[in-house]
Amino acid sequence: MTITLERLVVRHAHRVPVPDGPAGAGGGAARRFDVALMSAGFKLSGGLLTALSGLTEDAVSGLAARVLPVVREMAGDHVRHNVYFREFPHGVPDTLAFWVSCLLDALADPDADVEIVNGSLNLLSLPKYGKYLHTYDEMLAAHDELVAGTGDRLTVLHAGRPADAEAGRLFLALAGSVTPLTDEERDALRVLAAHCTDVAPDAIPVRENRALINQVRVAEGGGLLLDTVTDVLRLACALSLGDVTLAEPTEFLLTRRERRALLAGLDEVVRRDPAKLGDVAAHRERWKRLGERLHPHEYPRWPHARDVFAVARGEKKAPSFAGRIEVLLGAGDVPGAARLAAHAPGVLFRSLDRLLRTDPDASGAVLDAAESVAGQVSGRVLLSVREHLLNRTRKAKGTRVFAGRTGRGVAVPDTRPPLAPDAFRRLKNLLDDEIRARLPAPAHLVVDPAVLDVALPLSGKATTSGLGVLPRGSVSPVEGELLRFFVYWKQRELRTDFDLSALLLDRDYGNPQWLSYTSLRKAGGEHSGDITEAPDGASEFINLSLRKIKAQFVIPQVNIYSGEGFDEVEESFFGFMLRDEDQAGRPFEPRTVRMKSELRGPARIALPLAFVRGKDGDWRAKWMHLHLRGAFAFNRVEGNRATTAALTRAVIDRRYLTVRHLVDLMRPERLTMLDGGPLPDEPVTLIGLDRPDGLPEGSAAYTPRNLRDLIPA
Repeated sequence: MTITLERLVVRHAHRVPVPDGPAGAGGGAARRFDVALMSAGFKLSGGLLTALSGLTEDAVSGLAARVLPVVREMAGDHVRHNVYFREFPHGVPDTLAFWVSCLLDALADPDADVEIVNGSLNLLSLPKYGKYLHTYDEMLAAHDELVAGTGDRLTVLHAGRPADAEAGRLFLALAGSVTPLTDEERDALRVLAAHCTDVAPDAIPVRENRALINQVRVAEGGGLLLDTVTDVLRLACALSLGDVTLAEPTEFLLTRRERRALLAGLDEVVRRDPAKLGDVAAHRERWKRLGERLHPHEYPRWPHARDVFAVARGEKKAPSFAGRIEVLLGAGDVPGAARLAAHAPGVLFRSLDRLLRTDPDASGAVLDAAESVAGQVSGRVLLSVREHLLNRTRKAKGTRVFAGRTGRGVAVPDTRPPLAPDAFRRLKNLLDDEIRARLPAPAHLVVDPAVLDVALPLSGKATTSGLGVLPRGSVSPVEGELLRFFVYWKQRELRTDFDLSALLLDRDYGNPQWLSYTSLRKAGGEHSGDITEAPDGASEFINLSLRKIKAQFVIPQVNIYSGEGFDEVEESFFGFMLRDEDQAGRPFEPRTVRMKSELRGPARIALPLAFVRGKDGDWRAKWMHLHLRGAFAFNRVEGNRATTAALTRAVIDRRYLTVRHLVDLMRPERLTMLDGGPLPDEPVTLIGLDRPDGLPEGSAAYTPRNLRDLIPA
């Protein structure tokens, strides 16, 4: 268990738990550990190097043996990345010439069975096509060593307390998050909650997190944190190891003890407030299925629990809160609807745009209701509404972007009329004043300018787990001459073909060109070759020379051509590297990896991010984290280029609330922008992309890994 906790701390906090143990002379082992880490793009902080140097050699070596596999996996270096064309990015042939050579080889082979389907050649029937023709070691022999570059990534690992203490610290951070977690973070919280049963968070704002902690409390026989009937439904999903976000169906598998706990909790919620029955209709079918497992009629001592299932079956009426608001809106009583919605402040603030549009003459009453309860609204909702306002100005673009919990994106025309200017200004000022009042006022705030355009992590569905990953809408500079995408997948049972592609568009999102298995060389780039099955794992790469690209936008994507989906394969991930043109090296070099994220979700086309050329000629990444549903099979970049272009345009045109907004609202006694100079020698509050080495003792640091902690409660 200690090894599991250690792994979670390294992955999620970039801290290495320093074990308790006898003092020793571990300096040599610590330096060797540091050198090994640097080969994967990581490095020990000065404090961690000092701490490890005071342990025995065996203790340091043992720790290194456990940590190195974790960081290599974080960078995608735990697998072997081979390429079809051994000398890639050199030696990539013209597409048609390559196909002809494969056909000629097949015709020369008397055992080859070349297949023609509807007059077209089936590439998969050619013996040379889609399979590695050389070993991994032979591929390595064809490449020079990587020349170290000043821009290579070095992610600093900091010293942590022993594993148990660090696990408790991470548990409190995840459980107390004011924004929803990613899938990987929820999995980590589930493990940590089972271990940290004696650690009590001050508050658990996110209800999905509350369900995972309640799951442990059921096993321990402790009191449950239940405010609504939906809390009980989420707990039933957690106990069944299902989806606590309720995005996916769960097969309820419950013990008798768990059934009793659920019914008792449900009865208590409804007994305290019968109006909670109004929430049942939102998940009516799930309640019916749960009722089939709980058998509430067998427990007469919990009559209020039985009412929940009576409502689900339609035997008992329980108007929902939203339904009561709709009745008032239908009658044209917008002020009345606002006053009712004020009893659920979060609902009111999420409905403000609609209320203000429905009857502009009632805007004063609507905003009066909003002002009366603003102090009761969560900071995340306030910021979400503020971001919404950024895209409701008269200058806003006419497209809306919708993204579900699984990241499936849709762009639709925005036909809503603009908000009245006076109401817009009053609401904007209300939001900014309320947010400003809740933000910390640090004595000395230090800000890395590179973090200012990082979007605030207002939702777990706006990002994915991985290394160097930023929330959807973030903009980050691209510093390097060569941009290289990669995808890796390993099939579980079925023959599976993932295709890495890149769509290139001009400034009007037109004139499409692409790099893919049907276009191996194009527009200053090369594709590493098509691999069509991955029983032992497979990789594909796209290499682009940024100075040769004429396009305005580059949009990498991963298409599932056939076989298992992102959620079904044993493993799959996407990422990109940046290099200088004289660095050479293998197709995959972990030190040059800037981003690596898991590929997950039920859709069949992944759009992780887009690259945009600025007016100054420099390139920037715009983070998307979106999926297209796609077809069950045969997805290709040619077939989705219009949809991809429309969705990318909508994301790029949309304005996102960033760290810059919070910094502008803060009122520190002193503000310092990092410019490469030395750090202050006093404790500071730092906001940056990474926690720098040598930060003064007592300082607080906010990076993308814990940026959610900046979101006010």
